[in-house]
Amino acid sequence: MKRSLLLLFLAVSVATATDTRITVPYTRFTLPNGLTVILHEDHSTPTVSVNIYYHVGSGMEKPGRTGFAHLFEHLMFEGSGHVPEGKFDEWLETTGGENNGSTSTDRTNYWINIPRNALELALFLESDRMGYLLNAMTPEKVDGQRNVVKNERRQSYENRPYGMASLVIDENLYPPDHPYHWPTIGSMADLSAASFQDVVDFFKKYYSPNNASLSIGGDIDPPAARALVLKWFGDVPAGPPVPPLGSPAAYLDTEKRLVIEDKVMLPRLYMTWLSPAIFAPGDAELDVLANILAGGKNARLYKRLVYDLQIAQDVRAGQDQSQLGSQFQIVATARSGHTLVELEKVIQEEIYRIKREPPTRREVDRAVNQYEASFLSRLESVGGFGGKADQLNAYYVQTGNPDFFQEDLARYKALDPDDILSVANTYLRDTGRVVLSVVPEGKKELAAPARKEGK
Repeated sequence: MKRSLLLLFLAVSVATATDTRITVPYTRFTLPNGLTVILHEDHSTPTVSVNIYYHVGSGMEKPGRTGFAHLFEHLMFEGSGHVPEGKFDEWLETTGGENNGSTSTDRTNYWINIPRNALELALFLESDRMGYLLNAMTPEKVDGQRNVVKNERRQSYENRPYGMASLVIDENLYPPDHPYHWPTIGSMADLSAASFQDVVDFFKKYYSPNNASLSIGGDIDPPAARALVLKWFGDVPAGPPVPPLGSPAAYLDTEKRLVIEDKVMLPRLYMTWLSPAIFAPGDAELDVLANILAGGKNARLYKRLVYDLQIAQDVRAGQDQSQLGSQFQIVATARSGHTLVELEKVIQEEIYRIKREPPTRREVDRAVNQYEASFLSRLESVGGFGGKADQLNAYYVQTGNPDFFQEDLARYKALDPDDILSVANTYLRDTGRVVLSVVPEGKKELAAPARKEGK
């Protein structure tokens, strides 16, 4: 074991020293109907991943009509014009394939991993639900999936410990007309109020080839794959032009302190700030700062709260990246017998400390090395969420350049300690954040109370 670990360390050291440019070769073309297609060859295994992004998420919705993008994540598996209900999964599983989908504020994504000889089946299935979903969609199917989504919301939010925290935070970070004010899953009232025609109209507006990008990665022959894409997607008509997601930048000029009583055993503190959009200046810096604060047992907050003082059950921090703007968040759960007042005091001390003096070079290097290791690990896989086919598509949507791998990694490797100090002072403002306490029912005294301004 020790010999294996030493060889791994030496391999990583050599790779870092040579600093070879990371590139993922691809070809890109656009069909007459507007569908952007990205192809990447990888013959390491006889498998292929088909990945499609519809450029619509909950951010494209309107107040009073939320939850549609996520509802379609479900409806897209319920059969289409030439695929009977239940056959989408059955036919793929017969070939040994797997598939899934996800919805965010900015996009809806579906992926299929199959053996290389099942590529045409995957393309047929994806093209059929793009072009012919409405041929099979009925009010009964919509009502059925509407109920499924409502139950998912109950399980993920209303009936889940600490589940309402993210909804309350978003509602207070963003103004009511901002695309990130409401949850991706939508509200119960909006899901109930949506008519069948509302759902049909949403599909016609957003689920068209000119509002989508298709990435195919793996054991493919690009000319043959291109011919199959044209065969199955070429006859899908283009939809109306879709304007890009946009909204005035959100800005919070006050501190909001909130308390939720919940059916939980331990109190939990959430501290959340608005932060730069993905790939914007400050995004990578805050990602590294999150790691310095809570990325492992040697991180500042973990060491003090969980190990040294033993007043917290857990602590985490993260830069939750999105297209119109992100959120930087610190979350800590108190141990039994301790309050959120104690946790906030320590967290605030560390925030002030990082504002006064930059982190050490060692701290920054550790965080960047951890990011690089995770980044390179994702490159080992073609399929699924985070694999190369998915990442090529994501980079294309976010930057216009599918092969943005080197540029993405480079923004982390260029950081120095003063960069971290600068973003902490710019974004982690006492007068621009949401501080939420989630406490056991009847235990408001465990919450973090209002705090006077100043250090």
